Amino acid sequence: MTNTPHIIWLDDPNASRNPLLGGKFSSLAESISSGLPVPRGFGITTSAYREFMADAGLEAEARRIRKTCASLPPEKMGAETARLLEAIATSPLPATLEQSVREAYAELERRTGVEGVPVAVRSSGESEDLAGASFAGQYETFLWISGIEAVLENMRKCWAGMFGDAVLSYKHEGESVISKGDFAICVGIQQMVQARCAGVMFTLDPITGDRSKISIESCWGLGEGVVKGDVTPSQFLVDKVTMEILKRKISSQDEEYRFDNQLGTVGLFPVEEERREIPCLSDADTLALARLAKGIETDRGVPQDIEWAIGTDGEIAVLQVRPETVWSGKTAKPILKVSSPIDHVLMRMSGGGAGPGSGR
Repeated sequence: MTNTPHIIWLDDPNASRNPLLGGKFSSLAESISSGLPVPRGFGITTSAYREFMADAGLEAEARRIRKTCASLPPEKMGAETARLLEAIATSPLPATLEQSVREAYAELERRTGVEGVPVAVRSSGESEDLAGASFAGQYETFLWISGIEAVLENMRKCWAGMFGDAVLSYKHEGESVISKGDFAICVGIQQMVQARCAGVMFTLDPITGDRSKISIESCWGLGEGVVKGDVTPSQFLVDKVTMEILKRKISSQDEEYRFDNQLGTVGLFPVEEERREIPCLSDADTLALARLAKGIETDRGVPQDIEWAIGTDGEIAVLQVRPETVWSGKTAKPILKVSSPIDHVLMRMSGGGAGPGSGR
């Protein structure tokens, strides 16, 4: 159909900010090019998705659904999307596309040295963070997928996720986002991290917007506990300038997300009693994460929202990087208000400069 590639590796020199990888994976490729510790992987490109939809004759139905569902309540969308979702699940893949995915997964096995290497199968949409909208949590992600047949099955699930109720009903400033264009999706295939603990961090205080702080939320096991809200995370606040840990709020954790070998699935399982009341991050871990976050913000120039994991080997992995969308668009307000010439003089005499919340 086109000369655009089906597969782009995250460490490909042409991957950084490449629109064929969608918002999430193009950002991860940029992270790799900046030297960040991102797990190995590749993207099944947006052009691969478009080729499949055209080959299966589903383009017109997809356009109809985007238009129709823009004005429907979520409970009525299922009747409209059922036929399309079934077709995405069962229509034959173009032969060259399927071969490309099979070869890429085999190459990932070779690069990692792991037969049937467990991967995260992650949606990465063109519409992510469109015009200030954040699709975090709307698209599909499938964890601990092993073997090429399972990868192909979950690739289709990510494609179908473009027409899930959460995506079709997502609105930004009162308007349907997905109905604004013929958006495509990349499916990212990325080696799983054997996570001891994981979470999210912001290069500002998400409560106050203070850019002189780094906020970290963490939990035992996979970060799904924090992202989904099933686990109350422990919280840490670090001064971005002095790298001092200002606050620790340790939450008791009875359950964690992890992969169960016997069941062959990811789920919520009990945390051993001796770990339930202790912090999943040491001070050294907390400061290492804060330094990493500060470097990412410095490199990208705006406050960042970062997903991370620490493996059982103690190594940090960066799983996602995106601009923070709540506070970063607002004008920072000075904490110290100088209202008279005397205040200016007193401020200079005391050696004062920027306020403590200015981040300078």
